[in-house]
Amino acid sequence: MSPSPVVEVVDLVKRYAGRTAVDGLSFRVEAGQVTAVLGPNGAGKTTTLETCEGYRRPDSGKVRVLGRDPQRDARELRARVGVMLQAGGVYPSVNAVEMLRHVASLYAHPLEVAGLVERLGLGATGRTPYRRLSGGQQQRLSLAMAVVGRPELVFLDEPTAGLDPQARRATWDLVEEMRRDGVTVVLSTHHMDEAERLADHVVVVDHGRVVAAGSPAELTADGAGGAGDRLRFTARPGLDLASLAAAVPAASRVEEVSPGRYAVHGRVDAHLLADVTAWCAARDVMPEGLSVGHRTLEDVFLELTGTELRS
Repeated sequence: MSPSPVVEVVDLVKRYAGRTAVDGLSFRVEAGQVTAVLGPNGAGKTTTLETCEGYRRPDSGKVRVLGRDPQRDARELRARVGVMLQAGGVYPSVNAVEMLRHVASLYAHPLEVAGLVERLGLGATGRTPYRRLSGGQQQRLSLAMAVVGRPELVFLDEPTAGLDPQARRATWDLVEEMRRDGVTVVLSTHHMDEAERLADHVVVVDHGRVVAAGSPAELTADGAGGAGDRLRFTARPGLDLASLAAAVPAASRVEEVSPGRYAVHGRVDAHLLADVTAWCAARDVMPEGLSVGHRTLEDVFLELTGTELRS
C-alpha cells in the first residue's frame, strides 16, 4: 500500500434532513489503479463520490484528493482531476465537438480532440445541438470531456450506462489505456462484469458503510464467504429447493439466486451434474444454461447487499 493515496476517505459522515446517507465510511484509492465503488441505489456511493469531487461538504470525517481538500482546493484540483457527470455541465445549444474543443482549450496539454472524437464515435454528431443527441451520445461526450484534459485522476459515474456494445467496448479500452498511462480511475457502475474486468480494487458500499473491499479475485475467492465451485442453471421459478437439496450431496447448498436462476454450491463433478439433471428430468424441468464455474463479483455483491429491489 502506497504511503500517499490519490484519494483518502476517513470516517466520512453526510446527513440530509436527519437521514444519514454516509455513516463513517473509509477507503483509499491507490495511484495508477482503477477502483470501482459499487453499491445498490441509496447505499451512499454517489454522495461519497460527489464529496470527493468537491460538490458536497462532509458533516464530519476527512476527504483528501491528491493530498488536497476537494472543496478548499477546488481551483487547484480542477486542472488535475477529470469528472464525468451523468447529466448537466453542457450548454444545450452547443454541439458535441464544439463543447469538447472548448473544454480542451481550458487545459495546458489536452488530448487531441479529433482523435478522441473518432475513438468515441462522436464524429457523426456534426452540428447537432447537445439537447438533440441520443442518451448514448451524451454519455460519450461526458466521458470525452472528463478525459480530454489528461487528468491525473478521473471520476467516472456509470460510464457505460445506456451504451451499445460497441461503445461500451470502446469505453473499456479507453479506461484500460488510461491505467497503462498511469492515470488513476475511480468509477461507479451497476454492471458487475464491467467492474470485474476493469477494476484493480473494488469497494462495496451499503447503508453508508464499506461492507467489503479488495481486488475482484480476493472478493470472489473461496474464503470470501462462499463456495468457490458452483453449478448454475435457469428454469421455471419456485422449484422445490428442499427436494433438490436432498438429491445432491449433503455438503452442497442449493439456492434460487433470483426468480428462475439457480445455483448449487459445493464440489462440482460429474456425479453432482448427474444428480441435478436426473432430479430435473424426474420433474419435467428443463435446466437451461447449465454452467460450472466460480462465483462472480455479482454473486458477491448480492450476498453482501441482498436481492431485494432498492428505490
